[in-house]
Amino acid sequence: MAWLHIVAPPSYGTSPSVRSWCSCGRDLFAAGRARALALIADHAEHLTSCSRLTQRREAA
Repeated sequence: MAWLHIVAPPSYGTSPSVRSWCSCGRDLFAAGRARALALIADHAEHLTSCSRLTQRREAA
Protein backbone atom coordinates (compact mmCIF):
# COMPACT_ATOMS: atom_id res chain seq x y z
CA MET A 1 0.00 0.00 0.00
CA ALA A 2 1.07 3.55 -0.65
CA TRP A 3 -0.27 6.76 0.87
CA LEU A 4 0.06 10.39 0.01
CA HIS A 5 -0.98 12.96 2.63
CA ILE A 6 -1.24 16.56 1.43
CA VAL A 7 -1.80 19.57 3.67
CA ALA A 8 -2.50 22.76 1.74
CA PRO A 9 -3.60 25.53 4.11
CA PRO A 10 -5.87 28.14 2.51
CA SER A 11 -4.24 31.14 4.19
CA TYR A 12 -1.65 33.25 2.40
CA GLY A 13 1.90 32.84 3.64
CA THR A 14 1.44 29.27 4.82
CA SER A 15 3.29 26.63 2.85
CA PRO A 16 1.84 23.27 1.84
CA SER A 17 3.38 20.02 3.02
CA VAL A 18 3.28 16.48 1.66
CA ARG A 19 4.20 13.08 3.11
CA SER A 20 4.60 9.95 0.97
CA TRP A 21 4.54 6.50 2.58
CA CYS A 22 4.79 3.04 1.04
CA SER A 23 4.82 -0.52 2.39
CA CYS A 24 8.31 -0.92 0.89
CA GLY A 25 9.68 1.41 3.59
CA ARG A 26 9.47 4.72 1.73
CA ASP A 27 8.73 7.65 4.05
CA LEU A 28 9.40 11.05 2.51
CA PHE A 29 8.32 14.55 3.56
CA ALA A 30 8.42 17.85 1.70
CA ALA A 31 7.39 21.37 2.67
CA GLY A 32 6.94 24.38 0.41
CA ARG A 33 5.13 24.65 -2.90
CA ALA A 34 7.91 23.55 -5.27
CA ARG A 35 9.09 20.66 -3.11
CA ALA A 36 5.53 19.51 -2.41
CA LEU A 37 4.71 19.43 -6.13
CA ALA A 38 7.93 17.53 -6.82
CA LEU A 39 7.12 14.93 -4.16
CA ILE A 40 3.58 14.49 -5.51
CA ALA A 41 5.03 13.76 -8.97
CA ASP A 42 7.65 11.45 -7.45
CA HIS A 43 4.94 9.57 -5.52
CA ALA A 44 2.96 9.01 -8.73
CA GLU A 45 6.11 7.61 -10.38
CA HIS A 46 6.79 5.41 -7.35
CA LEU A 47 3.34 3.83 -7.68
CA THR A 48 4.32 2.44 -11.07
CA SER A 49 7.87 1.38 -10.18
CA CYS A 50 7.66 -0.03 -6.63
CA SER A 51 8.26 -3.78 -6.71
CA ARG A 52 6.01 -4.38 -3.70
CA LEU A 53 3.07 -2.59 -5.30
CA THR A 54 3.47 -4.18 -8.74
CA GLN A 55 3.72 -7.66 -7.19
CA ARG A 56 0.43 -7.12 -5.36
CA ARG A 57 -1.29 -5.95 -8.56
CA GLU A 58 -0.02 -8.97 -10.49
CA ALA A 59 -1.21 -11.34 -7.74
CA ALA A 60 -4.71 -9.84 -7.73
